[in-house]
Amino acid sequence: MATRTDAPTRREQILKEAARLFAERGFHGVGVDEIGAAVGISGPGLYRHFAGKDAMLAELLVGISGQLLTGAKRRLAEADGVPPEAVLDSLIEGHIDFALDDRPLITLHDRELDRLRDSDRKLVRQLQRQYVELWVEVVRKVYPELTEPTARSAVHSVFGLLNSTPHLGRPGSLPGRGVTAVLLHRMARGAFGAAGAAGAE
Repeated sequence: MATRTDAPTRREQILKEAARLFAERGFHGVGVDEIGAAVGISGPGLYRHFAGKDAMLAELLVGISGQLLTGAKRRLAEADGVPPEAVLDSLIEGHIDFALDDRPLITLHDRELDRLRDSDRKLVRQLQRQYVELWVEVVRKVYPELTEPTARSAVHSVFGLLNSTPHLGRPGSLPGRGVTAVLLHRMARGAFGAAGAAGAE
């Protein structure tokens, strides 16, 4: 994800460019040669790294779902003894990093998930469910008045809000990453707060 600081491998470079091109022009609108040209290798050279475009798409969507879950588990492990509000803030910050730095993957998920093989699509859904349930547990600690179904609905709603970043305009048109991150964080906490207030009525 975006927090990685070491140089990307050639495989990671290929995936990044594939995600960008798939998001811009659609999965079927991009050829292997174009992906290869974007990273400075021949199209056939890509087959040393991936079996084809389908394999790239699967690794992108399964990979980001796994990274989000792993990142959330790490944040929870590091937050042992921390107030639930701070844990929730940490989860929100992690998802905002994804929403701002991996915008093409959000577009890919929305448009291309159904193109995955059944087994890959089921794995994506399984990872996503586990990710959601981690959030639900934390949200209910912050807002104990929420029932589990209501907390789950609130989590999905906040994901929808945070994952709206591909629709906010081109990166240069945003007010700046820091300002946007703060705004998204406040909106997410506001949404959870509204859900908690409604649950207390």
